[in-house]
Amino acid sequence: MELASRTSRDYSTSYTVGQSPEEVYAAVLDVGAWWTGQVEGRADAVGAEFTYRHPPQHYSRQRVVELEPGRRIAWRVTDSLLAFVPEQREWIGTEIVFDIAPTAGGTELRFTHVGLVPDVECFGACSTAWLHYINGSLRSLITTGAGLPDPW
Repeated sequence: MELASRTSRDYSTSYTVGQSPEEVYAAVLDVGAWWTGQVEGRADAVGAEFTYRHPPQHYSRQRVVELEPGRRIAWRVTDSLLAFVPEQREWIGTEIVFDIAPTAGGTELRFTHVGLVPDVECFGACSTAWLHYINGSLRSLITTGAGLPDPW
């Protein structure tokens, strides 16, 4: 499957950690350890699907569309219900991408939610939540072995 085109307006964040690309990749695949809520299904094979539920605010189903060990993970959102905005299905068709690259001191993780742009209703709340999950919980899982429970 062809991935959607990225723009400079898509929500993106990145950071560097001391762990290897393989360790970062493994942490991202352990979705339930950092994306706190109810995670069911698999994220470790192309074509696999998993759901994320954080009642009552969020439900989404992701299909794994790309896996390059130690380099890249991409999910396409195939279903979604965001109870906190009027356009509750706006995540459908968006893509969640993790680019992993070795650096001199470790590994850079670049996260992009393709399609989550300032025009969509959930941009404020969703970008704040991603900041917690990616820069907080996932980073903690990578660097300490434990994700952070979500504050909501």
